[in-house]
Amino acid sequence: MKFIVSSTYLLKQLQVLGGVINTTNTLPILDNFLFELDHSKLTVSASDLETTMSSTIEVESTSEGSVALPARLLLDTLKTFPEQPLTFVVEDNHTVEISSNHGKYALAYADGNEFPKSVSLEDPSATTIMGDILATAISKTIFAAGNDDLRPVMSGVFFQFSTEGLTFVSTDAHKLVKYTREDVTASQSAEFIMPKKPLNLLKGILAGSDDEVKVEYNDSNARFIFDNSVLICRLIDGKYPNYEAVIPKENPNKLVIGRTQFLNSVKRVSIFSNKTTHQIRLKIAGAELNISAEDIDYSNKAEERLSCEYQGDDMQIGFNSRFLTEMLNNLSSDDVQLEMSLPNRAGILTPMDGLDDGERIIMLVMPVMLNN
Repeated sequence: MKFIVSSTYLLKQLQVLGGVINTTNTLPILDNFLFELDHSKLTVSASDLETTMSSTIEVESTSEGSVALPARLLLDTLKTFPEQPLTFVVEDNHTVEISSNHGKYALAYADGNEFPKSVSLEDPSATTIMGDILATAISKTIFAAGNDDLRPVMSGVFFQFSTEGLTFVSTDAHKLVKYTREDVTASQSAEFIMPKKPLNLLKGILAGSDDEVKVEYNDSNARFIFDNSVLICRLIDGKYPNYEAVIPKENPNKLVIGRTQFLNSVKRVSIFSNKTTHQIRLKIAGAELNISAEDIDYSNKAEERLSCEYQGDDMQIGFNSRFLTEMLNNLSSDDVQLEMSLPNRAGILTPMDGLDDGERIIMLVMPVMLNN
């Protein structure tokens, strides 16, 4: 088995695949990349048993075969090469020899047949979505997903596909994000929960991409096919909570304010808040928003006044500043609207501008009890 490939082209593909490999693997074979050669097509795969990703790259070769090469060693070596052709030759003494312009390097390899086979999806449903739309949907929702191992369904992003549009939801019970695209539809209704790791990989690869992504899914696995790559992952098993029930429908108090100004103010004031609760207080009266925080243990306090547009009754409401900051950071609009009903009901944050046609986003943040 022998092939010739560009060093930077190979490195670029392997760095993407390297994101799949865990630092601690139960099976030693998973510390390797699987190289499968079929004449001029080389398919490289990486897996952690839950997520498997493979890319097909063009190489110069007339042979066939498969070997598993140590991922860390190969990546570290490739990073040091300037752009040049590299020749890989599988020798009889269980090593692969890499020849560059300046020298030769031998790596021990494992048998490619030991590598776990990727799952085949029986009779999947499918839909097609533009890469950058999928990347946006992931980045707008993934930050709000939980990290609680006891509630695994909340540790992923809920995909809801229908003939009317696509909806992506994430929540950790303190904050919730619902991102909807009405300009993209699926052929039939389906819902599944995607884990964070494959979503982070997709977000990185597809950002700004104008490739189409084919999404295939059944009850237990999902497969994303794009460009020259395939990513297959196991879905999170379980029923997603009824998120529509927690979004308050009647919100008579509406506050409109510049996003950056609001974000910077919350960031500054929150430095003075209690280090465990991160609580800040919003007090709204007329066209004035008063943001304050106090850490009684250390006698630290801060207060800022901002002008805003407000319709509704004067009110005071408390929020965890970290959740508010995260949400404002993940919006890109100039102005945002915060809708509230009562100090003990969730506030709804929505962007006032900067959305595409058919794009909708709702962010929900639970209040914290104010101690007067």
